[in-house]
Amino acid sequence: MKPLHRSILLGLATLVAGCQTTPTMQPNHAIRPPVKLGVEVLFEKHLDLIRGKHVGLITNPTGLDSKLDSIVDTFRAHPETQLVALYGPEHGVRGNAQAGEYVAFYYDEHFKLPVFSLYGQTHKPPADMMTNIDEYMRKFDTQHEGKQVEAGMMQSVDVMVFDLQDVGTRVYTYIATMANAMSAAAEADIPFIVLDRPNPINGVAMEGPILEYPEHSSFIGLYPIPLRHGMTTGELARLFNDKFLKKKVKLTVVPMENWTRDEWFDETSLPWVLPSPNLPTLDATTVYPGQVILEGSNLSEGRGTTKPFEMFGAPWIDGLVLAKKLNDLHLRGVKFREVYFTPTFSKFKDQQCGGCQLHVTDRNAYQPIATTLNLLSVVKQTYGDKLELHTNYIDKVMGTATVREALERGEPVEKIVAATQPGLKAFAKLREPYLLYR
Repeated sequence: MKPLHRSILLGLATLVAGCQTTPTMQPNHAIRPPVKLGVEVLFEKHLDLIRGKHVGLITNPTGLDSKLDSIVDTFRAHPETQLVALYGPEHGVRGNAQAGEYVAFYYDEHFKLPVFSLYGQTHKPPADMMTNIDEYMRKFDTQHEGKQVEAGMMQSVDVMVFDLQDVGTRVYTYIATMANAMSAAAEADIPFIVLDRPNPINGVAMEGPILEYPEHSSFIGLYPIPLRHGMTTGELARLFNDKFLKKKVKLTVVPMENWTRDEWFDETSLPWVLPSPNLPTLDATTVYPGQVILEGSNLSEGRGTTKPFEMFGAPWIDGLVLAKKLNDLHLRGVKFREVYFTPTFSKFKDQQCGGCQLHVTDRNAYQPIATTLNLLSVVKQTYGDKLELHTNYIDKVMGTATVREALERGEPVEKIVAATQPGLKAFAKLREPYLLYR
């Protein structure tokens, strides 16, 4: 063998040997045990809760196990239980309805089951709703009408089961659907089971004002919890049942196994399934607690693009100018990049917008709500009266009028954020007895 070839082989052997002796270089999340979902724990360990029962199931495309098998198929295939009805939140059981879009009652030919909508089935919208879906959504989302489980929807149901992937933000309507269904089940004396799932943006961080109850209660925020609440649906159900429901339901939460509060969704080994049409990725979900505030303004929150909530803007914004001003603030864990986009629907449909895309560089340092409030403050300083805030809707999103009023007065965002801290500390104590995970 030639000396050069031999030295190359010896070098490769040394490199391979070195790789084989350094297993500790794996990222920390790689050694975490996989998370077992509430639905899997139910069928493995708690079948007695549903055995011989007629089940009503509140779910959507996120109702899957870790192998991507549908909970609907799992229930239908099990010989010891009978699924008798499906109930869909906003976006429907199939997840195919856009935000604010009406979903009527129908009979599902595939599942051979009746499907009831818990997002406006009894409150049919006007025929021209889709001509201005954003305005209709702002009006309809703040109303309670048409979003309850009515007595006729629960005929022949022995137990109601809830299995939906939440996103960790108060305004996301799935937790309001859960609370309303719990109330209906309590009135009908029907047990209610929540199959728990992770908070995808972790269960540690909390941010934003506590909703002022009852004056700012609506379907996008029923109860006095923070905008970013840091809880799972199961934990919220325990809190709602004990503190806020007028009549307690016979509640059982089936917890996950192996989930810890600090975990983000991509650390769970679970497959990501978009929880709604405009939250296609974990990146979008990460910025959502702040960027959803833009729904209460005349800025596009990126609906109608391939990066909803990650991009924002308006036809009258210069993206280069805005990105520089925002980056000059040196906000924690985020950078802004200028973008230009033309929404295919929603605000500014078919109009070119200038704006920015948020790139989260450190998600544990990033503060989504403080970031968006700074964004609004800078847009107001730069473009003045061109920025409009939809008073009623943004106040419902924030759960208070004080944030909007402070922004309109031009108060520093640091002062606005500081004012929310006492409420967050009090809520941390309130939620403590209802937490299920370390």
